[in-house]
Amino acid sequence: MGKQKKTGLVLTGGGARAAYQVGVLEGVASILREAGWTAGRNPYDIICGTSAGAINATALACHADNFDEGLEKVLGLWNNIMVDQVYRADSLGVLRSGARWLSLMSFGWLLRKWKANPPNALLDNTPLITLLNRVLNFPRLDEALMQGALHALAVTASSYTAGRHITFFQTEAEIEPWIRSQRLALRSQIGVEHLLASSAIPLIFPATPIYCDGKREFFGDGSMRQLAPISPAIHLGADKVMVIGAGRLTEQQRDTPEFAPYPSLAQIAGHAMSSIFLDSLAVDIERMTRINLTLSVLTEEQRRRTPLRPVDLLIIAPSERLDEIASRHVQSLPGPIRMLLGGIGATEARGAALASYLLFESSFTGELITLGRKDALARKADVLAFFGKAEEGVQSAPVLARTA
Repeated sequence: MGKQKKTGLVLTGGGARAAYQVGVLEGVASILREAGWTAGRNPYDIICGTSAGAINATALACHADNFDEGLEKVLGLWNNIMVDQVYRADSLGVLRSGARWLSLMSFGWLLRKWKANPPNALLDNTPLITLLNRVLNFPRLDEALMQGALHALAVTASSYTAGRHITFFQTEAEIEPWIRSQRLALRSQIGVEHLLASSAIPLIFPATPIYCDGKREFFGDGSMRQLAPISPAIHLGADKVMVIGAGRLTEQQRDTPEFAPYPSLAQIAGHAMSSIFLDSLAVDIERMTRINLTLSVLTEEQRRRTPLRPVDLLIIAPSERLDEIASRHVQSLPGPIRMLLGGIGATEARGAALASYLLFESSFTGELITLGRKDALARKADVLAFFGKAEEGVQSAPVLARTA
């Protein structure tokens, strides 16, 4: 009897855009239930997350013994989320972080009194610590791993201190940590500090200290310098991987006017964010697809001689531009945040990409959940084929890297 294949789930970064992932997971769950999937059974042996995707991944992993319950809890969180649950949005909080930070950037050489204690980031994400401690049950995660309801959980962050990319993973299995160029893996007991580090959007949220091999390093968003987002799932033993993105992987070129205005700071920042959160995933998907195609033309003997192995991929990404959706919801942000972001052009349509990462408001996240559910249901045949179930009258086939 052959070894049972392990299914991996990879949830990428994107701040508030990560609400889309939960909609996709709900849609996939409804497809599987309709196909006779056992209620509460976890479809994903290995769950990997980066940035806000790391928070979703860990929340689901904590309920691996009853996946439906975990999904319902995460849906409830994103459907009712407010900005002040993630970062301080009151006038005093904004003055202490954002306004102070922007002032220092503008004329910090005049503000010598801040030299000993400069502001660390644009926004203060202290409320996120309370939220994570309230919604996550780490003892339940430990139990799920011990009972075999989950094979492994991985969370990725980027070390500002050492200039390296680290995947922290927790498992009961005998898995050797891996080392690659500028990236490595460490077996760890996943905690709130790993999630704060992984989701610390550069310059927006402060870095988080984590001790590695007895030395303190400061970490930021795991999407930075993440050359191979799918790699952790494969290293942890996944034979097939479902990847949920937080942005369109094949963007259509926008119509540009003959004389475009100079880009605002928000427009430039949004462009930079897209390169951090989206580009590496697209490149990794292309790489995996080429490897799969190469392996498919090798003989059985040749495949035995290579350490590479084919991995079935199912990629589901937004069918609409999330920045355009965000532009319709910018006014739902609290007044102090609108004023702060408005100063750099993030409340304008062309700067909405930046706002989309910070729009932790239920009007926006609710629309993303609806879009995610719709996109998943539109891929019903692919989802069933990926999980080894065929629609009635349709022959099941391996799923290669097809995107929405």
